[in-house]
Formats: sequence, C-alpha cells, structure tokens
Amino acid sequence: MLLSEIAALIGGKVVGDGNYPITGAAPLQNAEPSDITFLERPDRLAVLQRKSKAGAVIVPPGVQPEGFNAVQTEHVLEAFEKVVRCLHPRHCETIQGISDKAFIHLSAKIGSGVAVGPFAAVGEDCELGDNVTIHGGVQIAAGCRIGNNTHIFPNTVLYRDTVIGKNCIIHANSTIGAYGFGYDSSAGCHKLSPQLGNVVIGDEVEVGANTTIDRATYGSTIIGSGTKIDNIVMIAHNCKIGKHNLLCAHTGIAGSTTTGDYVVMAGRVGVKDHVHIGHRAVLGAMSGIIADVEEDARIVGIPATPEKEQMRIQIALQSLPAMRKEFKALQRDVGELKK
Repeated sequence: MLLSEIAALIGGKVVGDGNYPITGAAPLQNAEPSDITFLERPDRLAVLQRKSKAGAVIVPPGVQPEGFNAVQTEHVLEAFEKVVRCLHPRHCETIQGISDKAFIHLSAKIGSGVAVGPFAAVGEDCELGDNVTIHGGVQIAAGCRIGNNTHIFPNTVLYRDTVIGKNCIIHANSTIGAYGFGYDSSAGCHKLSPQLGNVVIGDEVEVGANTTIDRATYGSTIIGSGTKIDNIVMIAHNCKIGKHNLLCAHTGIAGSTTTGDYVVMAGRVGVKDHVHIGHRAVLGAMSGIIADVEEDARIVGIPATPEKEQMRIQIALQSLPAMRKEFKALQRDVGELKK
C-alpha cells in the first residue's frame, strides 16, 4: 500500500512522502524500511530515531519525527491494529455451521448462528445462545448454559451445570467445573467432599489456555463480569472473584477466597484459602498471600507485605553481609575487653 492509502484507511494525515510504498507492519525495533510502525508517546521519539529502520510511522497529531514519513492520527494503537489486519490478514478463528462430526444431544437448545466444530459434544439439556462458537474437541456436559457471542477454543471441557455469560472467550484446553480439592480425612482416609455446586462465569470474561476453575462444594464458584484470566491459572472451589480482575499466569487461588473489583494479581501469586482481597488491590509477582488484603493496597513478597515495607526489608537484607562483618568485629572487641 502507498502511505497515502494507509492514511485514508485510518483517517490520518500524511507528513512526508504519500507515495512511499509499505508492504508490512512491525513494532518499532523490528521494523524494516518497507514497514510502517507506531509511536504512541512523543517522549519515545529518541528511541525511534536511535533504534528504528521503519519507512513510516503512525504518530499522534502534531508529532513530526525527523527523518521519517509519518501518518498523524488520534488513536494510534487502533490505527496500527487496522493496518496490521489489512497488511497481514490472518486465518479466520471462527468456524461456520455445525459439523456433521459433532454430537449435539436432542434436548439441547441451540441459538441462531451457532457454530460447532468436529468432535465437539454438547450434552443433555444444554443451552447455547446466539452466535456461540464451539471449536473442535470441546466437551460440554449436561445442563451447561452459554451466553450469546461466546467463543470456546478447542479441547476445552465444561463439567455439568457450568454457566458462562455473553461475549466470553475460553481458550484451548481449559477445564471449568472440575471437582474441588476437598476431602474429609476424619476416618483415616481421604473421602471426597460433596461436589454439588457449579461454576458461574459473568459476561465479557476471558479465560486463558490450560486454566482450571473448580466447581463449588455447594452453591457456585463465581467469576465476575469483565475479569481477564491468563494462561495456566488455578482457581479453587467456592472462590468468588470480583468484576474486572486481572489474574496473570501461574497464579493459584485456594478455596473459598474472595476478591473485590479491579484486583490485579501478577504472575505466580499464591493465595491461601478463606482470605479476602479488597477492591483495587495489586499483588506483585510471586506474592504469597496468607491474610486478608485491604482495598487499594499494593503488596509483594513472601509472606506478602506492603510494597514500601517490602522495599525496606530488601534493603536491609542486602546490608546483612556488611552488618555480619561489623558484628564479628564487635565480638572480637568485646572479647579483648573481657581479657
């Protein structure tokens, strides 16, 4: 595409050579002279000048990078995404119709525009809303409910009575509604606790690949609307996750934990059972949570402590070798005084 054609596509203004040919789109440091890149913030102009070979750059209004052709537009990231989709079309992730190799129980209720891939199975008394997409190999057990426009990728398993809201994305190989890890050991053996509950997922939720969400003993394990869950996350039985949480990869949340809204858990956070994480709390990577966390707290460490306190602890730990030398010197001096 000519740069002028890209400007027309994204509703932008050309600064430089509108006839410059563009064949690809790439991030700033990877771009070649035939590529267009983007610069969201003017304070990164120096990085662009120093590290990029791009032939053109999408920039905010009023920004004119020296030595580069540019297209000025209000919404840089949205514009770049549109250009990427145009220059690098991908294979469509949606499927059409119901495969003759899929199994759908006669009692299941199927909305309009539903697509089901080969070797998927939809069980007894299930309900699939309009425009639901079920990829190949997905197993949906009896009594599940799936809201409009939800997209479930291959080999995901929904145990019985799982409820998923509208506009959700469930990535491949996830397991939702498996039995919780709860046992009665009073008789000298481990007897599985009742597994009579289910999992309820709100609207606009994304669940990453290989993530597991266990069913409640009684009632429901709940994932609030708008929450985004990364790959390889474990959420145990009876948990109630609030709205618009962000749970990063390798996070593990033990049973009966609750969170408020807009909570962030960074990678490899571990949360013990029966604690509450307050609204808007941020738990740093690899934090070990052993007690309730207040609203708006920022904590990190094992066991987790407030961010500033943890910084003081780390500074003190770094000082330990020098303090040990001083202590040994003091011991020698005291020994001399005793003599």
